[in-house]
Amino acid sequence: MKELMLGNKAVARGLYEAGVCFISSYPGTPSTEVTEEAVKFDDIYCEWAPNEKVALESAFGASLAGRRAFAAQKHVGLNVAADPLYTMSYTGVNAGLVICVADDAGMHSSQNEQDSRHHAIASKVPMLEPSDSAEAYEFAKLAFSLSEEYDTPVLLKMCTRVSHSQSLVETGERTVPEKAYEKDIAKYVMMPGNAKKRHPIVEERTKKLKEYAETAMVNRVEMGGTEIGIITASTSYQYVKEVFGDSVSILKLGMSFPMPEKLIRDFAAKVDRLYVVEELDPVIEDHVRSLGLKVQGKELLPLVDEFSQNLIRKAFGKEVSEGPAVSDPIPARPPVMCAGCPHRGLFYSLKKNNCTVLGDIGCYTLGAVPPLGAIEMTLCMGASIGAVHGFNKILGSKSEKKTVAVIGDSTFMHSGMTGLANVAYNQSNSTVIILDNSITGMTGHQQNPTTGLNIKGDPAGRVDLTALCKAMGIERVRVVDPYDLAACDQALKEELAAEEPSVIISRRPCALLKQVKHNAPLFVDTDKCIGCKSCMKIGCPAISMKEKKAKVDETLCVGCNVCSQLCPKDAFTSTGKEA
Repeated sequence: MKELMLGNKAVARGLYEAGVCFISSYPGTPSTEVTEEAVKFDDIYCEWAPNEKVALESAFGASLAGRRAFAAQKHVGLNVAADPLYTMSYTGVNAGLVICVADDAGMHSSQNEQDSRHHAIASKVPMLEPSDSAEAYEFAKLAFSLSEEYDTPVLLKMCTRVSHSQSLVETGERTVPEKAYEKDIAKYVMMPGNAKKRHPIVEERTKKLKEYAETAMVNRVEMGGTEIGIITASTSYQYVKEVFGDSVSILKLGMSFPMPEKLIRDFAAKVDRLYVVEELDPVIEDHVRSLGLKVQGKELLPLVDEFSQNLIRKAFGKEVSEGPAVSDPIPARPPVMCAGCPHRGLFYSLKKNNCTVLGDIGCYTLGAVPPLGAIEMTLCMGASIGAVHGFNKILGSKSEKKTVAVIGDSTFMHSGMTGLANVAYNQSNSTVIILDNSITGMTGHQQNPTTGLNIKGDPAGRVDLTALCKAMGIERVRVVDPYDLAACDQALKEELAAEEPSVIISRRPCALLKQVKHNAPLFVDTDKCIGCKSCMKIGCPAISMKEKKAKVDETLCVGCNVCSQLCPKDAFTSTGKEA
C-alpha cells in the first residue's frame, strides 16, 4: 500500500515493520513525531524518558534482552546520550539497536547548528542518512539489519526538511525477530581490561563496514552530464536534483559513516570537475580530499544555515528563480508567549524587580524577547541552575540578592536535578524558579515525569516537585500562582532576601492544554482607559492599542487577568462570555 507520509512518520512505519519492540525517547524538534507516530502501534512499547541518556540506556537494555530497540532525539539531545553511545560502540548489541538523531540546520527550534555526523565518526558507529520519506522508511529497516549483522548500534540521521516533508511510501508487513539473552561479561562489562580487547573489534568492524559502503545500495551513482560531478547527501540531494536534473552526474551517499573510497575515486574519474554539496560542516568534502582528489565545496557553499535550491543555483552561477511576485511583503512575526501563558506574570515580576535571570531551554526562553526582556542567558538543558550557582559563588552578595535561575518542569527532570543537588551540596545562596506548566510545552505537549501521565495519557508514576526539592536538601520551597502578580512579587523579594538556597515553583498549567478551562475574555472600558500602555508591558498578543486606547482580542484572551492587575484605572472588565 502507498501512503503520503512525513519523514518522521515513515521512520515510525519502518520501525514497526522491522519488528521493533521497545522505544524510549525524549521529545526534541525535529525528531518528536517519530515516537508520537510509533506509539500508535500497539505492538510497540513506547515511552518518554526523562532525558536522552536515560532513553538510550533503556533502549540498550531492551536490545540486551533480545528485542529490537530504538531511541530518538534531536541533535543536541545526542550530546546528552553521547556517554552511553560511545561505549555501546565497544559492547556492540544483542538485538538490533538504532538511534535516530535529527539535525536542525537553520536553527528553526534549536540553540545551535550541530552536525551529528561528527558523533558517528568519533564513536565509530555507522550512520545512515535518508533524503526523503521513502528512504527514511527503508533506511530505518536496513539499520536494524546492519546493527545485527555488524554487532553495532546504528545512527539514523534525519534533518528538519526530511523529518517534516512528505513523500510517498510503499509499506509492507511486520516481522519480529527475537534473540536470547546470554551472559557475556567480556563483551558487556566495560572495565578497562575488557574494553581494551573490544577496541580492536571496533576497528575491524569499521573496516568491514567500509567494504560494505563500496557496494551498498544506499550509495548510488546517477550518471548524467560528465562536465560536473556532485557528491551529496540528505536533503541537499533533493536540491541538487531540482537545480541540475540530469545535466550533471551525482553520487548520492546514503551512508554518512563510514564512507566509501573506491566508489568515490571511480566516480571522480568519470567527471571533469568534482563538487560536494552538503549542509553545515565539510564532512564529505574532507573525506574526498583525504583521498587526494581535487574537489570544491565550501569555497562555494556556506558553513552555516540550511541550503535551498536558489542558494545552490547562485553558488554555481545559474539563474536564480524569483518565484511569484509579492506586491506587499509579509511583515515579520516574531515569536511571543501565547495569550494567557502562565510564565508571563512571573517574568513581569522578575523584570519589575530588576533581577538578573539565567534561563534554560523551553518555550519560556521567550522571556528574553521584548517587551519583557527578562532572560539574560540560555545555554543548554539544565544549565540555568549550574550557571546561577557558579555566578553567585563568584559574585557573592553582589548577585545573590537579585539573580535567579528559571527552568521548566520537564527540563528540570531532564537535567536540572543535578544542578540543584550541586546548589544544595555546595551551598550557594541561589534562588531557582521552576516554571511548572504541567507539560513539555515547546515540543508540542508531551507528558513528563511530573504530570502523572504516560506517553499514551494513561496514569503513571508522578514526581512531586516540592517533595523532591526538599529531599535534595532545599529547605525553602514555595509554590506561587504566576497569574497573581502580588504573590509573585512577594515570593521573589522574600526568597532573594533569604540567606540560604531556595526554590520557587511557579505553578499553573499551559494555557493551550485542552483540559484547561479559561475565564471569560476581557474587554476594555474605553471611558476608563487613559492610554498609559501599562498593560502593554507584559507583551500579551491579545492586547493592542487602537486610537490611543487599549483593545483586547476576545478570540485570543483567556481571561487570566494579569493585564487588569497592571491597569491603574480598572479599565479591564470580564465580558461574561463563556470561554
